[in-house]
Amino acid sequence: MARTGKPAVRQIESVQRAISVLNVLAEAGADLGTNEIARQTGVNISTVSRLLATLVDGGLLQYVPSTGKYRLGIRILQLASVARENLQLRDVVRPHLEEITAITGETATLSLPGERDVFTVDFVASDSSVRSVASIGRNSVPHATAVGKVFLAHGGTTSGELTAYTDHTITDRAALDAEVARVKEQGWATAVREREPELSGVGVPVLDGSGALAAILGVQGPATRFTDDAMRAAVDLLWERAAVIGSVL
Repeated sequence: MARTGKPAVRQIESVQRAISVLNVLAEAGADLGTNEIARQTGVNISTVSRLLATLVDGGLLQYVPSTGKYRLGIRILQLASVARENLQLRDVVRPHLEEITAITGETATLSLPGERDVFTVDFVASDSSVRSVASIGRNSVPHATAVGKVFLAHGGTTSGELTAYTDHTITDRAALDAEVARVKEQGWATAVREREPELSGVGVPVLDGSGALAAILGVQGPATRFTDDAMRAAVDLLWERAAVIGSVL
């Protein structure tokens, strides 16, 4: 059969039934017996029994002799681990960046923290004729950007002199410490004309399952248009997207 470059669309009924068994057990969050699985899947008991035997043999389910019930097996965890390792963060986040830009009208960014720096790894630019255009690989200066302040609030460090990029850049170490404490308390950061004279930005953390900083979502735009009110309005949207992204990390 010639390759089309597209996924197949015809499905195998027995596989669909096996998937429904796995879904029922996953949604239940508890061990289930054969009769209950048959009832919830709508598949007759004899077929369910064969499906359960096959899934147990493959390690996808575990049979509990003491109760006669079934639960998800260790193979599920192994497959999930491989899936997480192969998951491309940019592929996951890209649709969210596009939606953030569509809603706010400004440029949305995805940044990853390093040991001492934060780097932009993806962005979706605003469609406006006057707009902020991010650059992949660019360092977000910790003390002069919203993304950088989020980095500092989650354990990042900055050493040496605090360079003044504009008249609004924080160059006093005590003032920066106070700003970072405020970001840590409220959960989001802003930077107004601090890295560039006409640029404003807002950033929120993306936390993984352990609560560690995995990435940072940001929105940036011209300071004359992306005002304090506009930035604050973007925070809830960024928080919502950050929670969704963090749940798959």
